[in-house]
Amino acid sequence: MCIQPNMPRRSSSAKASKVSDGAVSAEELKEHFAKLKLPLQPPFPPMEAKLVDEIPQGALWQYEPKWDGFRCLAFRDGEKIELQSKAGQPLGRYFPEIVEALGELKAEKFVLDGEIVILENGHLSFDDLLQRIHPAASRIKKLSVETPGTFLVFDLLADERGHALVEETQAARRERLELFFKTFKGNAKVRLSPMTREFEEAQRWMKELASTGCDGVVAKALDQAYASGERAMRKIKSIRTADCVVGGFRYASKGGAVGSLLLGVYNDEGKLDHVGFSSSFTAAERKELKKILKAHMGGEGFTGKAPGGPSRWSTERSGEWERLDAKLVCEVKYDHFSGGRFRHGTKFLRWRPEKQPESCTYEQLTPAKQKGRMDQFLAA
Repeated sequence: MCIQPNMPRRSSSAKASKVSDGAVSAEELKEHFAKLKLPLQPPFPPMEAKLVDEIPQGALWQYEPKWDGFRCLAFRDGEKIELQSKAGQPLGRYFPEIVEALGELKAEKFVLDGEIVILENGHLSFDDLLQRIHPAASRIKKLSVETPGTFLVFDLLADERGHALVEETQAARRERLELFFKTFKGNAKVRLSPMTREFEEAQRWMKELASTGCDGVVAKALDQAYASGERAMRKIKSIRTADCVVGGFRYASKGGAVGSLLLGVYNDEGKLDHVGFSSSFTAAERKELKKILKAHMGGEGFTGKAPGGPSRWSTERSGEWERLDAKLVCEVKYDHFSGGRFRHGTKFLRWRPEKQPESCTYEQLTPAKQKGRMDQFLAA
């Protein structure tokens, strides 16, 4: 059965703009979802995770991969299906293939919690996922065929009888979820997310799955109910570091101290591309940085892609930057690299005077991928 996603009700262009920007309240968001005869109604705040340094150990913990995708709650009430983002916004129009796949399941009532990802050659592609958030329906339809999404489900919040399960323990919900998935087979777009209670296996996931798009591990207490809107889970991110050339810097908005280092790596043509920034410095460190950078000021800076103009992330100091000789190499820690850039700011770790600037290339940020590794993992 093919079910079309419920489109947001657009009473005005201003309201539609507010939804796309995320600048609406929960009450306003309710208007953009269908009325469902379910114990949980969208927008429903999902349980969130607190970042910790180490994987917790013990018999009361369950471990799951931390996916690099879009968090999604899926609601079905007969022919009505709604997809909700982590922020409470409707997602259905962007992933019609997921809506259709959910409509093909045997159960006609449920609320599922999971992550939408895009698998490309057996690996997760966040760049392709970002392309799906597009205003043109024709573009979305085309991409839904060329790069279809997969809904990886890790929790069952309401069952096929329409009963809420959020007060039940994590262990009980997982058992119900696995039984739920036994009722259908062969739906490649809706999959059960793997789980283990073995600490050693969780450690292995951290190491072996990083190159396939797995972002780390999530730990959940087995005796815990579903804590809507609370950081009740634990997330442990895979540590990623890179060596970058400092091609320039920006001043802080006040005091004349260094605000951020502008980072670069060399492309295949031997040109230095700007890929992000690092600004995690104390006031004392910023003053010391100015002394280090002074000797390299007035250089050529970035010879490939240079820092751009104003954007939605711009601040008053981000329009101008000082060029440096491409001599300084530093090691930084980062969360994600996609679309040729660090997705967020990086954390400065140390200077690398022993490294040749030319050795800082894209290769360290886009390592060779093991073909089909994620497909094999999900099929196990």
